[in-house]
Amino acid sequence: MDAYDAVVIGAGNGGLTASTALARKGLKVLLLERHNIPGGCATSFCRGRFEFEVALHQLSGLGTEAKPGPLRGLLSNLGVVGDLEFVEMSDLYRAVLPGVFDVRLKADRPKVLDELQSQFPGEKEAIARFFEMIYQFSSQMLNVVYFKDPEASREKYPLFFRYALRSSKEVLDEFFTDPLLKAVLSVYWGYLGLPPNRMAFAYLAILFFTYIEFKPFHIKGGSQALSNALVARFLESGGKVRFNCAARQIVVERGEIRAVVTEHGERIPTRAVVSNLSPVVTYLDLIEPAEAPPQTLTEMRGRSLSPSAFVLFMGLDCEPAEVGFTESTTFILSHTDITELPYNQLRELGSGSEILVMSCFNVADPDFSPKGTCQASLVTLKFGESWLRVPPAEYYKTKYRCADAMLRTAEKVYPRLRQHIEEVEVATPLTHMRYLGHPSGSVYGFEQHTKDSLFFQPGGGSPIRGLHFASAWTGDCGFQPTLEAGGAAARAVLRQLSA
Repeated sequence: MDAYDAVVIGAGNGGLTASTALARKGLKVLLLERHNIPGGCATSFCRGRFEFEVALHQLSGLGTEAKPGPLRGLLSNLGVVGDLEFVEMSDLYRAVLPGVFDVRLKADRPKVLDELQSQFPGEKEAIARFFEMIYQFSSQMLNVVYFKDPEASREKYPLFFRYALRSSKEVLDEFFTDPLLKAVLSVYWGYLGLPPNRMAFAYLAILFFTYIEFKPFHIKGGSQALSNALVARFLESGGKVRFNCAARQIVVERGEIRAVVTEHGERIPTRAVVSNLSPVVTYLDLIEPAEAPPQTLTEMRGRSLSPSAFVLFMGLDCEPAEVGFTESTTFILSHTDITELPYNQLRELGSGSEILVMSCFNVADPDFSPKGTCQASLVTLKFGESWLRVPPAEYYKTKYRCADAMLRTAEKVYPRLRQHIEEVEVATPLTHMRYLGHPSGSVYGFEQHTKDSLFFQPGGGSPIRGLHFASAWTGDCGFQPTLEAGGAAARAVLRQLSA
């Protein structure tokens, strides 16, 4: 078997950007993917006349041509921006607690302030101070964490040092007294998998800053279009991809990468491997125990897996407005607790009282499904352990019972929803475990408690020379961070091979 400069295992976001970046630098690269299509979470599937988006809700960090964000720069360097059509979303989100509040926030700072201050007049001044602080904090965090100011100090960046390691709940409690307002402002925790009392404030701040300043986007053709564009550019740059071909072993000798063995028994010599898999699978399943670094294994034991997801993919036989879809993204709440209750609900099979996220892609992109129709996804987060305990004979009955409970909650906001469903598919944590290969179907990698947040993450390196990681498991979760992780892994490989 031919030797390669680098072998990339897994064609998810990080694997695709890493392999494409390396191939465009002239390296001989092989990309292995066990599925028959590229993308990982960035894929689509078809049911009836609908092509369903699997995971992308709001693409962050892209920005406009006039005000480009960091992700646009990355995709431009990979040569795929011209192959894609991006659709700007005008709304941040709608937050609804039926019968209690209904708040609609646009992706515009003055409009965010106007809406919140009109809905919560008693907190008017606090709202203004909060968003001013978010902007200043985010600016300071970018300088310290991303631009790595060598002269960073508490005196130079006081807000960063004051709030970086505090929880979102602590900061919200400092600024506000109204529990309804705190619930509205904290719903983005559903994108990260930890409720506000456990989630570092830095994540909440940077989400608001990024989505307001660089706007949320959707991709024409969905995230599968992005994955396809990256594979096409990879192949055009001389890379080789093999689908339906998983890696069986990463060969390590004396602490250095030597080869990759495929599930078909082929040994592929290489000096560098980029793993788009979880470190758990990489170290425990693909590397011989004697070669797995003990300290790394010990560190992994101290971390916990993030939740997986329970999703209803729905194709509707009507236009969005007919069922009340007026925003692309809607968070549906059943309570205002932002402490332990929502976290405990992640461990239940499903009752419909969890935080739900409804995404209707046709609001921003009318052409996303056939004319006269729309498609939507209804998502809640769930740990995989409870689903692993469901007896196989009870699996289908259980998942449809949970799906029905979620639908009944959604019908409090969209009363005509169920009668317009033409196609529906249900995915549980076991579905994600099957297709992603992640332990317990985790969709965000490890849980990112403050001790595991972006300030303390190990990055994509490894004690094994030549082994690099590119995924949410060694960085932040979400589309933008995992795409950027691939770029970082590619740079690390280039440094290694040129040393």
